[in-house]
Amino acid sequence: MLKDKDEKKISDVHSKSKAEMVEESIRKKFHKTIFTKFCQAINDYEMLRAGDKVAVCISGGKDSMLLAKLFQELKRHNKFPFEVVFLVMDPGYNRENRKQIENNARDLNIPAVIFESDIFESVVNVESSPCYLCARMRRGHLYAKAKALGCNKIALGHHFDDVIETIVMGMFFGAQVQTMMPKLHSTNFDGMELIRPLYYVREKDIIAFRDYNDLKFLQCACKFTEQSAHDENSSKRKYIKKLIAELAKENPQIEKNIFRSVENVNLSTIIAYKDKNNVKHNFLDDYE
Repeated sequence: MLKDKDEKKISDVHSKSKAEMVEESIRKKFHKTIFTKFCQAINDYEMLRAGDKVAVCISGGKDSMLLAKLFQELKRHNKFPFEVVFLVMDPGYNRENRKQIENNARDLNIPAVIFESDIFESVVNVESSPCYLCARMRRGHLYAKAKALGCNKIALGHHFDDVIETIVMGMFFGAQVQTMMPKLHSTNFDGMELIRPLYYVREKDIIAFRDYNDLKFLQCACKFTEQSAHDENSSKRKYIKKLIAELAKENPQIEKNIFRSVENVNLSTIIAYKDKNNVKHNFLDDYE
């Protein structure tokens, strides 16, 4: 027989909305693994300043939806004044995918601003690097809409695993040492900046958050990948993700070491490098 206290707990759970339960999980169960790391990245890389207006860009996947909820939680702390809007660009989703995004935004109490574009139709017949072109076009539309809404920053949902995979992909397939930066200035939209507040958050923790709250998000709603049996860039990333996971079984520090490798670059041990003006320098320039 249930005690009064147990009955009250069950009653409280049933009386809470989906959004309230998700928010409680961020404050309690996932505070250390997700919210603390979200705040740490913002602080370490100075992503937010008083007076900022940030457009949190929501694609419909697990990462960007979590990012939206984290910004809502941060706003509740109200340690300094900033504004946030939640931006969803529909690049040509089918009806089911569009509905799923709308339902998730409603259930999670995210007041999303949805606008449309025809990006999927523009790139679906492009044979060379359609995913790269699509990503560039999507970002351009997001910058433009965010700026029109008075924002000075857009926030994207790239996480720690995206960062280290990008580092390894650059070395293996691009013959270069580079990373996905935590923030950067837009080259085409004056005064606009891109930030990545999930920079320290592990994908496994995002998946745990999703599953714990029994949430269903879009995987990939791109018309091109729906119609194509093979996406080269996606296949490369999956290969690198699997490789890193295998290496981590032998060396649990491998992921952190990959990340730190681009924090500890010693230019005196580099054969050649390019500076911020894209000017190439060689170690022979001042060898003598």
